[in-house]
This record gives sequence, C-alpha cells and structure tokens, in this order.
Amino acid sequence: MPARRSPPHPPNRVRLQKLLATAGVASRRAAEHLLRAGRVAVNGELARLGDSADPLRDVVTLDGLRVGAQALEYWLVHKPAGVVTTVRDPQGRPTVLGLVPESSARLFPVGRLDRETEGLILLTNDGDLAQRLLHPSHETEREYRVSVRGRVAPELLRQLERGIVLEEGLTAPARCGRPVWNAASGSTRFSLTLIEGRKRQIRRSLRALGHPVLGLLRVRMGPLRLGRLPVGAARRLRSEERSALGRVGRAQGTGSSVARGLARPRTTRPKSPSRARKRLARNDPSN
Repeated sequence: MPARRSPPHPPNRVRLQKLLATAGVASRRAAEHLLRAGRVAVNGELARLGDSADPLRDVVTLDGLRVGAQALEYWLVHKPAGVVTTVRDPQGRPTVLGLVPESSARLFPVGRLDRETEGLILLTNDGDLAQRLLHPSHETEREYRVSVRGRVAPELLRQLERGIVLEEGLTAPARCGRPVWNAASGSTRFSLTLIEGRKRQIRRSLRALGHPVLGLLRVRMGPLRLGRLPVGAARRLRSEERSALGRVGRAQGTGSSVARGLARPRTTRPKSPSRARKRLARNDPSN
C-alpha cells in the first residue's frame, strides 16, 4: 500500500484586530471598533470581533478595499493649537494628518492631544507599536510644559503628584518640575510628567485645584522628544528613535520612573495579637 499522506498543516491564522494593526490600518483598539461597526470582511463574509484569518490565503477587506501589508512609517509632528488629533474630522477642521508632507501609508495618531494643546504627536501605521505605547501596563511617560493662571503653592504641586480625584477616579502618580512664577503675567510655569492619558486630564486636574491652564505643550512621549521641531512641521523618525521605540514594553518589570518614585504607599494590616504573642513566646529566653 502507498504511504498515507499526512494532513496539511492548519493555516497560520491570526486575530483580525492584530492583522489590521500589522497592515497599518489602525491600532488594535481602533480595529476592534471597525469590526464592531461591520466594516471588515473575510473572503466576502462579514467579520466579527474575535474572528481570525490567514494573511497568506484569505482576502481581508475594509469598506470593500483589500487590506495588504505596507511598509511601516513613523512621523514626529509638532501639532499647533486648533488642529484636531484624528484621521478625519466630520466638521471639516484641520487634522494632524494634513501636517505630513508626503506619505501614501494609512497613518493614524498614537494617542491624542486636545484641540488647544500643542506639541509632540506620533503618526504611524504600526498598530503593534501603538498598542505598546498606549497600554497602561507599560506606563509610557508623557512630559508637558504647563502654564497656569495664578501663583501655585508647592503643596498644590505635591497634591498633583500624589493624584487628583476626577469623575472617573483618582489619577495615577505624576512628577512636577520646579514652578516658575511670572508676576508680570500673573502665571506659573512648570513641567509635568504623566504615565496615563485620560481625556483632558491636565486641564481638569488643574481646574480642580483652582489654577486654569493657560498653555499646554507636550515635549516628550516615551523616548521621543519634540526638540526644536517648528510648530506645524513633521519629520520622519531617525533610526535611533525607531530603535528606542522598538524597546518600549519589551523589558518586563522596569516600569516608569514616575511610578517608581511616586508609588502610593501600600497599606499593611496589623499583625494579630495572637501571632505577636506566639512570636514573643518563641523568642523569650526564659522558655
């Protein structure tokens, strides 16, 4: 009898949100929204969240257009005030994608800055990188230069470092730089480093402390720095910057210096009297 042929290996299937992120369509989180909205199909069949596909055999489409792998791109942008951090805006306002001079890739912003905040935004089509940068477990630092109305007392900055209670709960520990008071303008400037990115977190926190924000500029996100990039300008990341981004989230257990330096004290339960008496009895030299 001829030798029996072994069955073919199962296809190399991956979750659709990962496939879409790898193809540069969107971050994994945004890809989940695309799946829930019914905009993704596999081989002509509507896909659902949790479905998978073989990127070598299956035809995956978004809004009827085939999704294929593309070269990864990384752009550093200095967002001006008045520009929104979205791929497209239904109100017709200018978006950060309009600041990129040349790219055929499907870029998207990693995280957001509100409309009036200026500074560093990363645009890419690398969904896996976006997931690592934004996932709370990696504690990616975001550094800002803040200008607020009034003279800020040191105790208020310490309160900001410990955390502010907002509607959704207590904010994570932060780090504040030395405040600089400007008597002529009646304002205080200082640096602020966060490890989370809640919606309008800085503005809401400082308003709660009685010091409305006058100006807000993001100068760093993880290993990326704004430097002297002019307002409204964009540039591709340098090779050393791409390498530094590739290490984000790879080292386990290191965490952010903000979290390490300002971790909230852990509450300990007092030892029970019976345990204490037993320990004393064991160590009592008279026994």
